[in-house]
Amino acid sequence: MKQYHLVSWNVNGIRAVHRKGEFQNFLSSFKPDVLCVQETKAQPDVLPADLLNPDGYQAHYVSAEKKGYSGVALFTPLTPISIRSGLGIERFDSEGRTQITDFGDFELYNIYYPNGKASKERLQYKMDYYDAFQEHVEKRRQAGKSIVICGDVNTAHKEIDLAHPKENSKTSGFLPEERAWMDQFLALGYIDTLREFHPEPALYTWWDVISRARERNVGWRIDYFFISEDLRSHLKNACIYPDVMGSDHCPIGITLEF
Repeated sequence: MKQYHLVSWNVNGIRAVHRKGEFQNFLSSFKPDVLCVQETKAQPDVLPADLLNPDGYQAHYVSAEKKGYSGVALFTPLTPISIRSGLGIERFDSEGRTQITDFGDFELYNIYYPNGKASKERLQYKMDYYDAFQEHVEKRRQAGKSIVICGDVNTAHKEIDLAHPKENSKTSGFLPEERAWMDQFLALGYIDTLREFHPEPALYTWWDVISRARERNVGWRIDYFFISEDLRSHLKNACIYPDVMGSDHCPIGITLEF
């Protein structure tokens, strides 16, 4: 039997979490088979050696054209069949948001979805990205691929997924159109893995730093693992790691068995 322990973590600056020692501690203590990170905010040429070649892991980075912005990366001791970046659409790919890794048993999408809070234009960009991503992943699924998707979706799906839903009903991240996209995406045949095991409230993955919201667990669940329906029988666990520090997000994980 083959087992994969997959972890996703928005690190909000990989150099910052590295300086704190939290990144190294997490890799060495949790030893995930795959660690997907988002919001690296760094091109590889500015990174220290142990982020380019962590002990026991290979590292693969996708960076934004703009320095200190966006970006995703994958760390694994495994040897993937292939690793690709981007959706093939320049306006999205220039921001370094998409990494697609084929592990044979499944195709893994590591994604830092856009944030829509800055302006109406950025909200539209976010919704356009959602649609382009969905079209891309559906083509892969229809081609016979089993799909795993992880990352910072930048939207809380349901009222249970944030501490103050009514107060945030007009805030990007919990707008009706953002939540409706998640409804219809899951309806296509994708599973919100955490809710397969944990239907309870107060499970969050992001907390506002300025208000010290983490101390009071006043947060949002905006980081997700989704899997295609054909992987349901292979899903053995899904969880969050709220005690892991270093970022305003905490890591999340799933276990798949084949």
